[in-house]
Amino acid sequence: MKFKIIKHLRKYIYPLWNYKGKAKVSPWIRGLQNFTFKGENIVPEFCVSAGKATIGYRTTLGVHNFLGGTIEIGKYCQIGGYVAFHASNHPINYPTTYINSSFFNGDLVKLKEDNPIKLGNDIWVGHAVIVLSGVTVGDGAILAAGAVVTKDVAPYTIVGGNPAKPIRKRFSDKIINELLELKWWDMTEEELEKVKPLFLTDLTKVDSIYTILKK
Repeated sequence: MKFKIIKHLRKYIYPLWNYKGKAKVSPWIRGLQNFTFKGENIVPEFCVSAGKATIGYRTTLGVHNFLGGTIEIGKYCQIGGYVAFHASNHPINYPTTYINSSFFNGDLVKLKEDNPIKLGNDIWVGHAVIVLSGVTVGDGAILAAGAVVTKDVAPYTIVGGNPAKPIRKRFSDKIINELLELKWWDMTEEELEKVKPLFLTDLTKVDSIYTILKK
């Protein structure tokens, strides 16, 4: 009963507002003007966008997400809480890394580097992950909780650690290639309904997704 009351109160303390019919966003976020939403997105409390962030269809962010610099996230991704994307870097080849606007009237701000981060589709980013500048994450990948991702991640690969390293592939190479070919995230609702049995199948126990799709 206690948890039901807390859950009920939370809706009033941290409401989600409809934003241009594209997303449900918390009023407790910063940098809303820096987001581009592709539809049915959720941005909960205390998220910050300090750059240019494109959020793919049905992708949801977690509490306290930080998106610095140019970030592009694909469709159907789920981002855990306290995740940080750092696409921008302070300069390291100049006398100082200090580029605050109070120093030299902000003349050094232009030295800040922006190396875009790109996430594909159907990616699960675990709690407190940090993704650094220039990284590309392939479709279907999983970034384990606490990982510090400094290099590109291959599709359907699980990575973890600091710095993050591949733990294993989620499926066989054949299954991975078939999923990348299928691109289910580009399907319409009607098309997805037709292939629903695929989403209820343990793909580690089949040789091909087409054995399910042809049934």
